[in-house]
Amino acid sequence: MEKQTITIYDVAREAGVSMATVSRVVNGNPNVKPSTRKKVSDVIERLNYRPNAVARGLASKRTTTVGVIIPSVTNLFYASLARGIDDIAAMYKYNILLANSDENTDKKMTVFNTLLAQQVDGIIFMGYNVDQAMQEAIQSSNTPVVFAGTVLDNENTYQVNIDYRQATEEATARLLKNHRKVALLVSSKEALIHQYRSEGFKAAHEAAGMSFDDGQIVEILDEKEVEVRLEELLAENYNAVIATDDVLAATVLNNILDRGIAVPEDFEVITTNNSMITEITRPSLSSVALPLYDIGAVAMRLLTKIMNEEEIEEKQVILPHRFIERGTTLNEAE
Repeated sequence: MEKQTITIYDVAREAGVSMATVSRVVNGNPNVKPSTRKKVSDVIERLNYRPNAVARGLASKRTTTVGVIIPSVTNLFYASLARGIDDIAAMYKYNILLANSDENTDKKMTVFNTLLAQQVDGIIFMGYNVDQAMQEAIQSSNTPVVFAGTVLDNENTYQVNIDYRQATEEATARLLKNHRKVALLVSSKEALIHQYRSEGFKAAHEAAGMSFDDGQIVEILDEKEVEVRLEELLAENYNAVIATDDVLAATVLNNILDRGIAVPEDFEVITTNNSMITEITRPSLSSVALPLYDIGAVAMRLLTKIMNEEEIEEKQVILPHRFIERGTTLNEAE
């Protein structure tokens, strides 16, 4: 037999009060006599009544629910961002609706519209690519959206990131000091975040007075391509890579070691996300360290400010990054 849902009407009937009184008790309204509050609270506990967030939202025009669009629940980079979002959401008493987009253009639009239909008060969007149709849909909605770890060339959007151009330039410069021929491995040359990284990669070569060509930026859409791409790079005397994903970096590292090439003596690897993966490889991966938790936390705090119409000092927040040297880079230039 299907369990019957307890409604506010059931609570009001059992307590012998109006539904308005039950609503005031549930929402913490002080204009309720202590004796009445206790009577209603006792009935709520006995019946195990849980207020319907959507129904409450229809009355208050707020659901205290935030949607989070994540490209992949299995990616530790986004999982760390989500943890920061969740902690700040809990602090401000917001519930989270998590939606997985699989970095698929059509699915992103579907999950975005689904969250709007759920009447969320705001949305945090994570992912590399935000196409024009998606941007237009976001701009045309009345729901505030903050992009976390996602780069858009639009000054009217709310974003929280690091300076990806500078971070990549600094990482590249470290390898060039060690007389390396470096390749930058990206998941999509079209993604704006990787275009910024490419600019930093090129700037480091120019600053070092070294030649650069577009062939040094290698697009790898799947880890299965690593073996073939590495074969090509090694044939052209490359002896260092910067990977824009930790799983990709770990795959490269394993492939290099399987070939009997010494790391970091004969080949150096730098990754860019500093997720847990960087510490469980052997040797451990040197990495640009993004403040992953902080990006998520700051994005959620920024969203609460928008939703509560608080003053916002800057729409696009750039957080500091650093470099963590581990076992896949040389300590000093040779």
